Amino acid sequence: MNAFRFLGDMTHLFSVLVLLLKIYATKSCSGVSRKTQELYMLVFVARYMDLFTDYISLYNSVMKVVFITSSAAIVWCMRRHPQVRRTYDKDQDTFRHVVLVAAAFVLALLFNERFTFREICWAFSIYLEAVAILPQLVLLQRSRNVDNLTGQYVFFLGAYRAFYILNWIYRYFTEGHHSRWISWIAGLVQTALYADFFYYYFLSWKNNVKLELPA
Repeated sequence: MNAFRFLGDMTHLFSVLVLLLKIYATKSCSGVSRKTQELYMLVFVARYMDLFTDYISLYNSVMKVVFITSSAAIVWCMRRHPQVRRTYDKDQDTFRHVVLVAAAFVLALLFNERFTFREICWAFSIYLEAVAILPQLVLLQRSRNVDNLTGQYVFFLGAYRAFYILNWIYRYFTEGHHSRWISWIAGLVQTALYADFFYYYFLSWKNNVKLELPA
């Protein structure tokens, strides 16, 4: 554990809390991509399959449970909650996320550190997480006007990955050149996808205006 990883975990956790706050306080999921949330739930389930077999620390176990249960709760609300599901932008959220799942699975089979079930699941989760935000970004571009809570959710989600890249750099120089190349490449791709959003988020913050994305 180091400061960069801790900050990454906290920004990731804060992004989830912001989204849960939006859904439960407003009883609305307008502007939120259900497909992105389903992808994240799949990411966490695939990555944390060792939850009941490998104990690392209480902190590690708690964070795994929090991310799995929170993503499941968000998907459940968007699919089943009588008020929330009526606000879902189904006509706008049309990104074919099945293609992302298939591509991530193929990459995991072809490029992994060891050809074992657990390592393939881990690689799959890394590849899928790198592109899981795409349906959300496309939805925001289509709707253009982004409410504050949704904008903050995406911002903190992107910040989490940026902190994790700093964590990997730090570990590379302090832990005998420790690195997992799959995480590095996928993390850089994921951060690059946020670049355009970060630019417009910064402009809206600087000019104190509502966040709007170009069509």
